[in-house]
Amino acid sequence: MPPKDYQPGTYGKIRYSTRAHYDRDTVFPILDCGLVAHVGFVLNSRPMVIPMAYVRVDETLYIHGAKAARIIKAGAETAPVCLTVTHIDGLVVARSAFNHSVNYRSVVVHGELRNVTDIEEKRHALVAVTNYLLPDRWDEVRPMTDKELRSTGVLAVDIETAAAKIRQGPPIDEDEDYELPIWAGVLPVTQSMGAPEEDPRLLDGVEAPASLAAAQQKFSASSNQP
Repeated sequence: MPPKDYQPGTYGKIRYSTRAHYDRDTVFPILDCGLVAHVGFVLNSRPMVIPMAYVRVDETLYIHGAKAARIIKAGAETAPVCLTVTHIDGLVVARSAFNHSVNYRSVVVHGELRNVTDIEEKRHALVAVTNYLLPDRWDEVRPMTDKELRSTGVLAVDIETAAAKIRQGPPIDEDEDYELPIWAGVLPVTQSMGAPEEDPRLLDGVEAPASLAAAQQKFSASSNQP
């Protein structure tokens, strides 16, 4: 069920912020260019946050490689979780230490996490995760065996609320500080992927697949920054 203040094209607002956005047109692109999600939950009355590979499929986030028993209590079908994705785009250097900041894009998602037990949904999720990180990689590798499919943990989070926060632009100094002879501006933080490193046991004549170049392009700074 959507939140009470749900409106088409938006998620429910958790709290007011001048940097917050709740529309899907802002939330989804930030989720769709991240490499890792930090998933928060409570285990044995203690907070836990674990980095995990993920992919968004419509209104659902699929998380790869997790053991449901660790997060979902025995006898329960779901568990509340908080999932975050963050991109650091630059260090904002001001004329005073007080006004230093960071340019960033982040999304915080709240929802109920469930263990994916349906084999077809699990297969669909694993294909989606693989091809998200390495476009079309699933078709480049050998088929997954039934044993591998059953032994791989996949969790799903159906998005209930989501909030994006964004900070862009130069530093914001005090009016009188603009007259000071102190450098100010932004030191960009970029993301890139290096040259592929071959497995020492790679057979002679095997060339790098197209998925590697596609991933380099997909996750480069020029393609995923606003």
